[in-house]
Amino acid sequence: MNRGPRAVGLTGLARAGFDDLGRADEQLGELSEATGLPRDELVAGAEAAADPDGATDALLRIARRAPDAVRAALERRPDAVWAVLGASRGFAEFYLRHPDELADLAGDGEGLPTRDDLRDALLASVGATDGFAATAGDEACVALRVGYRRMLARIARFDLGASDPALILHAVAAALADAAGAALEASLAVARSRLVAGVPGTGRFERDEVAATQLAIIGMGKSGARELNYVSDVDVIFVGGSSDESVVAEARAVDIATRLAMQTMRGISEVEIEPPLWEVDPNLRPEGKQGALVRTLDSHIAYYDRWAKSWEFQALLKARALAGDEELGERYVDAMQPRVWASAARENFVDSVQRMRERVTEHIPADEVARQLKLGPGGIRDVEFTVQLLQLVHGASDERIRERSTLDALDALVSQGYIGREDAAHFALDYRRLRVMEHRLQLRDLRRTHLMPEDGASLRVLARSARIGESADRVVAAWEEIKREVREIHVRLFYRPLLSAVAALPADEHTLSPEQAKARLAAIGFRDPAGALRHMGALTSGLSRKTAIQRHLMPVMLRWFADGVDPDYGLLAFRRISERLGDTPWFLRMLRDSAGAAESLTRLLSGSRYVGELMEWIPESIAWLDSREQLRPRPGYVLQEEARAIQTRHRSIDDAMSAVRALRRRELLRLAMAAVVGDLSIEELAEGLTTITEVTIQATLRAVRREIVPPEDEGLDFSIIAMGRFGGAELGFGSDADIIYVYAPNDVAPQRAQELALQLVHGVRRYSEDHRLPLDLDAGLRPEGRNGPLVRSIESYAEYYRRWSLSWEAQALLRARGVAGSVTLIERFLALADDVRYPEAPDPQGLREIRRIKARVESERLPQGQDRSRHLKLGPGGLSDVEWLVQLLQLEHGRRVAGLRTTSTMTALDAAVDAELLPRDAADKLAAAWRLASRLRSANTLLSGQTSDVLPTDRARLDGIGRLLEYPARSATMVEEDWMRAARQARRVFEKHFYA
Repeated sequence: MNRGPRAVGLTGLARAGFDDLGRADEQLGELSEATGLPRDELVAGAEAAADPDGATDALLRIARRAPDAVRAALERRPDAVWAVLGASRGFAEFYLRHPDELADLAGDGEGLPTRDDLRDALLASVGATDGFAATAGDEACVALRVGYRRMLARIARFDLGASDPALILHAVAAALADAAGAALEASLAVARSRLVAGVPGTGRFERDEVAATQLAIIGMGKSGARELNYVSDVDVIFVGGSSDESVVAEARAVDIATRLAMQTMRGISEVEIEPPLWEVDPNLRPEGKQGALVRTLDSHIAYYDRWAKSWEFQALLKARALAGDEELGERYVDAMQPRVWASAARENFVDSVQRMRERVTEHIPADEVARQLKLGPGGIRDVEFTVQLLQLVHGASDERIRERSTLDALDALVSQGYIGREDAAHFALDYRRLRVMEHRLQLRDLRRTHLMPEDGASLRVLARSARIGESADRVVAAWEEIKREVREIHVRLFYRPLLSAVAALPADEHTLSPEQAKARLAAIGFRDPAGALRHMGALTSGLSRKTAIQRHLMPVMLRWFADGVDPDYGLLAFRRISERLGDTPWFLRMLRDSAGAAESLTRLLSGSRYVGELMEWIPESIAWLDSREQLRPRPGYVLQEEARAIQTRHRSIDDAMSAVRALRRRELLRLAMAAVVGDLSIEELAEGLTTITEVTIQATLRAVRREIVPPEDEGLDFSIIAMGRFGGAELGFGSDADIIYVYAPNDVAPQRAQELALQLVHGVRRYSEDHRLPLDLDAGLRPEGRNGPLVRSIESYAEYYRRWSLSWEAQALLRARGVAGSVTLIERFLALADDVRYPEAPDPQGLREIRRIKARVESERLPQGQDRSRHLKLGPGGLSDVEWLVQLLQLEHGRRVAGLRTTSTMTALDAAVDAELLPRDAADKLAAAWRLASRLRSANTLLSGQTSDVLPTDRARLDGIGRLLEYPARSATMVEEDWMRAARQARRVFEKHFYA
């Protein structure tokens, strides 16, 4: 293929991030010719590279050797290829050595490889069986190293593809540690085979002796904490022993284990055809370099009991069984843990840790201090030493802060009150950002480094790859800001470790006499002062720290409750939740330390029975009030991952679906809390409610299908189509989920397919039931309505819609949207639906029928004696008016106007304006009424815990609804008038345009 005329000029190359434009222009041309890929596609792909020049040069060098491999990779996953090669010259050299490995980089996987994935892959790379590699030759080490870098590239692909790598640092660092553990496991398998084969320098041993020799590899430092870097020394301690002394005596086992340890390190670190991975450092062992490489567990215990120094216990803080004999490794860790946490009682322990940190800084060469990302002032070590000291000081008596990972430990220290929330938040964010920069520096050449570059080009690449900015100045400014902040917090905490944030409060402070309390409660709005007083007594009686804190807070909390809609219920709910939580430490801290969270809690409980009832079952949700992010709707992909993980963990469908229902309740509670005290728009709320409903249905269908459809019938396609407000992603609290079911037999016998599909429907309906928080899957919008079959084949749908479809069924399909099951089948159904809902020529008779049906709905479906003007759905100007008018326009003009081909009412309304089918003023009135009706419906459900489409006449309930919608207190009349006005205006528009 000729590359043709140059589609992108030098200016375009500059915009794409290229630096040497002339050279880039030549190389892109040659790369295009070598791969047959259009030059403009290559330029577009290069924009994803932190270093487009370097990535282009690397791809060209590889393409000169293996053009087909480069072309295939760029065609399949250009984003991954450009991102990895644009961030790492080290990987460029790897793919130059092994071009065929580009296929794996361009593979389908999106997430991080799991620990099991990594272990299985690397053991397979050496052909390991029962702990022994298939070969003892050097080729096994080469295969191991190639396999390791293959998996490392997958981690880098995920890491570099993140929009904010700081947010996924924890997961990436854990995967890197798991990869190191897997590499050591595979290298140990090679070592065993080398000893059995008698490879020169190893000695020769019987296979059963080697198999009976225990060698546990203990990960220390970052490998132990699962927070490893891309290229870092892996600190280890070796523990040896015999699993069967009748086969190999302990002394001989220690000799064999020592040889195994040496060969394991050699497989990772010694020079071979394929470069070493990283250094395995065993120097944290007892007596350091002078000590035995391998000791028995008893020997380790004896050393730490008699001779170990304070820093050695600090080193053990992160110890974890990393590879080798897992049972021996766990026994080692279990034996060391009590000694670690008792070490702070040693004389001058804190001073010795502080002095050690200072010595680290003092030993940095003077010309590197300002560039040291890890060891310098304000660097990574400042965070880690601070966290470790606080853990060691307080962990002796508080097991809850005994975490290996720095970030997990920081979270625990915050949770237990040893670090203030603001300091911890800054510390954690700065630590993540420092670690991301460290990762990017090491990725550059796949070598160990912690020095910030000095040249502008390298700094610019760092800025782009770390997602800090586009310029060298930006990354330098960010780094200086981080260093200043980290150093400031480090000095404040490291040299003056904080005591617990839960201090004792005087028992008699802020208490009220019974008479005073009763009078005050009645005066401020409690309808049952005696009952409220009983709840207060239950909350504040006793000598516990919890009751002391509650006595301190009760006066101000009572005022907050009284400011709410239903203070009596709010106080009752607070009591129940408090009793459920017991002496939970984070709850105590939040009550005392975060007035904002406590006030939000009182507002929630006194303003929403829906929230209060759910919160009693999920009391840990109160913690979300301390973080605005926790009150944001969680992305669908996160919920999907959690639902899939739940189903993986649980063996039975009943257990799995119980956990999925708990997930749904939790996320509905999150959305309800955000709706009351957050800043969710009605669109964000609807999207969040729709997302968790979709996730629940998808998880239910997956679980039911596994139970019902046997392997021989796996060809059956089955899908669930959302309809109505669910299809439009416009759910409110208490909304039904309108759906229809469809299947395609494929290679399954038709009768068998029908039976299985019906079983799937019944299974989905059964397992989605939630008596505490109902999920009503309503299939009433299917063909022939409730008289029609519950599930049909795609062919049956096609035949029905071709021959018998009624106008209301075409209208119903306007909201059809696939939400679960076979994607292929969903596409087929929606293609079929498009022909029905967006006809070439609208049927005038059908449109007239829709108008007649609308009039009949208004007269027949409204409850007897109900004030029509108060019905938010079917009343004049209500949801139905707006949606039917929009749907009529879609039926009439959807084929011609692309913007009308949407399931969203508001999006279609905007499209109607753009197509000049409605005046903007008219559309604004319809949108205002629709949004207000949606908000009022959800607020009504939140207030009472019950679903209703009717605006209440009770003034107190109206006021409560108004308060939820951020009206001022005593605004019942204002709420009512706002609705009536909006509805009247919308009705006028509806009548003018619907019946025209």
